[in-house]
Amino acid sequence: MISPNTASRPSRRQPKVVLARETLDKLEALAEGALNRTPELADRLLEEIERAKVVSISKLRGDVVAIGRSVTYRDESTGQSKTVTLTFPEEADISEGRISLMTPVGVALIGLSEGSSFRWNPRDGEERSLTVLNVGPEA
Repeated sequence: MISPNTASRPSRRQPKVVLARETLDKLEALAEGALNRTPELADRLLEEIERAKVVSISKLRGDVVAIGRSVTYRDESTGQSKTVTLTFPEEADISEGRISLMTPVGVALIGLSEGSSFRWNPRDGEERSLTVLNVGPEA
């Protein structure tokens, strides 16, 4: 039997990742291009690509985080929720809520579905747990 405290904590198991085939080449190129500048981030993205289920964009469910989609997530350590749109680096503008895939949270979010919880290490180094609450069209 699972205790209530255990049930509310995100699993250490990595959540499923689903990526659109149409963006796969660009994702790989971004990761490979970042290997010298930000090797840890590039490696993390390559790991996510490697373990992802790849489907055609027409088969990508609407509740999966993808480039151009809006995502609301909650930081479990603070209880705060945030809504952003995930973009390629050249389209990012944090003042407008558009975050680059090539950020720690961008790599963590790509390909996750609503309800997924995951752990990640932001730039401050303190491990955090985030939960995807909602995915929708660009905000």
